Parts: sequence; structure tokens; C-alpha cells
Amino acid sequence: MAPPYRLIGLTGTNGSGKGEAADWLRGRGYSYLSLSDVIRDELRRDGIPETRDALIARGNALRQAFGPDVLARRVLARVEGPTVVDSIRNPEEVAALRREEGFVLIAFDAPAALRFERVVRRGRDESAADLEAFLRKEAEERGSDPAAQQIDACIALADIRITNGGTLEDLHRSLEEAL
Repeated sequence: MAPPYRLIGLTGTNGSGKGEAADWLRGRGYSYLSLSDVIRDELRRDGIPETRDALIARGNALRQAFGPDVLARRVLARVEGPTVVDSIRNPEEVAALRREEGFVLIAFDAPAALRFERVVRRGRDESAADLEAFLRKEAEERGSDPAAQQIDACIALADIRITNGGTLEDLHRSLEEAL
């Protein structure tokens, strides 16, 4: 069966299940590209550790220098066939992807305490030692600066919204129903 959409964009809060959704979509024939990987490539090139703070700062610097949709434009140049595009964090990235035929945006969220538990379990440097610090860091991603992350604005633009507060099987069922 052919994938129902050519491009599926993923946005949402940190630890809300975007990565798990991307894995599920890969199992259904989609290639995977991440806007965050564009930033990681830049950080690696410059020898900078890939911390959450560094990713946010470099992503914002790229948007400032090359336009708020720069990450989406760079990823679109790599699209070949049905693709899931992860880590959409700016409305101009959504706009760039929407210009492509067959695009749908899915937004994910979950309770903050659960999301914090998930990011601790995955073991990446999230620049937050406790839930309070996690929420402070997240507030930076919810701003309105045109050249910065605007998670809430992206969520508002979503075609499909999934609250992922249950099990992995619940998430998969939600995705199946949504698509």
C-alpha cells in the first residue's frame, strides 16, 4: 500500500512522541529527515557539542541569517519520495513545507511530567536537571520571535493533533486512526 501522504511533518513539545511517531511511519514506507539534523550537521562541522542549548542557539542563528524557513528549505532539497519531516519548530518552516503537494502536519503533546520522564530516559543532554528547569527551557521554545522556535504557533497550524499520554500502543493506534 502506498503511503497516504507524500510528506508528513511532525511538530510538538519535547518528549511528546515525535520520534516514536517517526519510527512508526518509517515502518510504513516513509523516509526520515529532521530539521534538527540540519542543525546537528552544522554543530558537528564546527566541533560544538550537540546539547539542547546549542541546538536551539544554532537553529535560531540560522533562521536569523538565512530566513525563518531555512531548515525546511534545506530538508526539502533532500526529499525523495514519501518522507516524514521531524522537528518542525517555526511557522515559516510549516509554510515552506505546505507549498509541497501532499503535506500534512501532525502535532504532539503530552503532560509535562511525563514528557520530562521520557527525555530523561532517552539520555540526551536536554540542558535540564529537573522538571522545573525542563519547563523553563521549554518556555524558550514557545516564544514569538520570527527567527526563533515557536512551538505553540506550529501546533496551532497542525492538521492533526495527538495527545500522547498513554502507551506506545496507544500512540500507534492514534496515528493509525489519524492517517
